[in-house]
Amino acid sequence: MGFRFEVLATDPSGARLGRLTTPHGVIDTPAFMPVGTAATVKGQTQQDLENLGAQILLANTYHLYLRPGHELIRELGGLHQFMSWPRPILTDSGGFQVFSLSALRRVADEGVTFRSHLDGSEHFLSPEKALEIQIALGADIIMVLDECIAASSPESAASEAAVRTFDWARRSHDYFRERGNAARQMVFGIVQGGTYLRLRHRNADALVDLDFPGYAIGGLAVGESHEVTCEMTHEVASRLPVDRPRYLMGVGKPEQITDYVKLGVDMMDCVLPTRSARHGCLFTSKGRILIRNAQYASDPRPLDEDCRCAVCRRYSRAYLRHLYCTGEFLATILNTHHNLYFYLDMMEKIREAIRFGNLESFRSDLQARLK
Repeated sequence: MGFRFEVLATDPSGARLGRLTTPHGVIDTPAFMPVGTAATVKGQTQQDLENLGAQILLANTYHLYLRPGHELIRELGGLHQFMSWPRPILTDSGGFQVFSLSALRRVADEGVTFRSHLDGSEHFLSPEKALEIQIALGADIIMVLDECIAASSPESAASEAAVRTFDWARRSHDYFRERGNAARQMVFGIVQGGTYLRLRHRNADALVDLDFPGYAIGGLAVGESHEVTCEMTHEVASRLPVDRPRYLMGVGKPEQITDYVKLGVDMMDCVLPTRSARHGCLFTSKGRILIRNAQYASDPRPLDEDCRCAVCRRYSRAYLRHLYCTGEFLATILNTHHNLYFYLDMMEKIREAIRFGNLESFRSDLQARLK
């Protein structure tokens, strides 16, 4: 089947309605990807995710490489077969996880040497190795290895990381051309450059010259202000090809999603809906609810009276609070189900707003309700 990306409509704001076709199905964009770090979205079965309408999941190369190992997954038929997920999968390169281990890794032009957070064993991850692992996993969309830096990094450090990221992207591009299969997987280049426009521009232009089938914007939402995130995203997205999907990595908060969509972003991911669910923070059409609060102890109302998810149609706030406060497993399951429904339903409404050319009105109303 191969891959095909189509821009079906463009909103006056600049937002794009699109469709990304992959060998494992179609992804309607703008899309939010639930994060399934270790080949599982915590608290949800694959059947749950299918019922929720998730069209694509994100899995983590670093974690799957360490456990259970990419060769085992290859032997068992690839990641789709291993985790019994028939729809598209995106795997990141593991770069963010490696670079978060600041005390356990060494960076060089050849790649990164790091120690496993599981047992302290030493490993080496090069651009080629990151591609080798992801080819073995068999994800539909795979990411080049990039160097992530802190938002507070000086321009000299950001420049060095951006240059290294481009070199790694070039090596990844060459490796995939020789050993990959473009009919089965597509590779995204990742734009880095910290919060420095000059570096972002240079890195984006160089990556475009390599002619990747898709592009990601990395290294944002890591401590800088939302305004700076949007500025960098706008500057990068405006330099990327209009006929290729654009992926803003690691975002975002519900009230910020439409800001990124307005800038021409097609794909996003974030652990926020699932992680927040495990901590009792639930997203509703009128803002966040901390379900542990005493005010919900005898509240018979559904979590969100405007929500049609299975949780809101069946359970009360009082019951959800009881589950959370008593540490029941069911609390995580129900909370996660609701939060993912909230995100995926919001994305469907965003796509509808773009289709009818009124994203700005939808965005203003959504942000006013979620403040």
